[in-house]
Amino acid sequence: MIRIAFLGPAGTYTDDALRAAADGAQVEAVPHSSVYSAIRAVETGEADRAFVPFENSIEGAVRSTLDTLAFDARSVTIAGEHDHPISHRLIARRGLALSEVEVVISHEQGLAQCVRYVREKLPQAETRVAPSTAEAVRIVTEAEEPWAAIGAGAAADLYGGVILAEGVEDEGDNVTRFVWVAPQETRPEGGGAWRTSLIFSELGEDHPGALVDALTEFASRDVNLTRIESRPRRGGLGRYMFFVDLEGAADDDVVAEAIDAVREKADSVRVLGSYPVNAGGVPGA
Repeated sequence: MIRIAFLGPAGTYTDDALRAAADGAQVEAVPHSSVYSAIRAVETGEADRAFVPFENSIEGAVRSTLDTLAFDARSVTIAGEHDHPISHRLIARRGLALSEVEVVISHEQGLAQCVRYVREKLPQAETRVAPSTAEAVRIVTEAEEPWAAIGAGAAADLYGGVILAEGVEDEGDNVTRFVWVAPQETRPEGGGAWRTSLIFSELGEDHPGALVDALTEFASRDVNLTRIESRPRRGGLGRYMFFVDLEGAADDDVVAEAIDAVREKADSVRVLGSYPVNAGGVPGA
């Protein structure tokens, strides 16, 4: 049975999404306390795959996933993806009026996706960050104080919480893109559309238009970029790395040619993964 590391505990949105993404496959789901720990479990051989959040339609990229892939886990690959709709609930130990809630707890992404709701409906409440949405629900269901958590309905069922409000996310079309992380030698299979994720940095001597020059290598070959994100390199101010998603497989002739051209301009280029778009099932299993 394939072992899947995921951001736990049970009752998180990642847990819900994993069950949907596995598409009926028999897996051993192993909860981890952080995205870093889940991805590193693949690198150390403790897990066969990791399933982690990558990007949200409201809040953008999940920084902990990007940073772990960039700095801490260089011998893994993104082998697949899964888009999962997210609907947040406001959960407490007992029934409360919204005006009674003193503290709202959730994962940082959960709070960020519901910031307008909290500001308008719970202006008196302090916000606190928990390691996961499920942990936030566990905390409030064990607390005597009038606290509430932002989390999944599954977590309310698991910990015996009361749902005070449903659909508290700021945007109704709230979707999180999760990715499958696998050992580097994994080769995904699938027809249809493919996506390639890569990272590049240090575009030679700094000059106006350096980033444009690099991106032109894709545009001039009609390679469509679907996402670009910059993150600090942790090596001083003004030094950045760029995460890019593009349409096509890394071994497509035109995509490979574009990536090779960027290698001529950047000190570092690394393909994080090339995989079918929302193919379903556990990749390479």
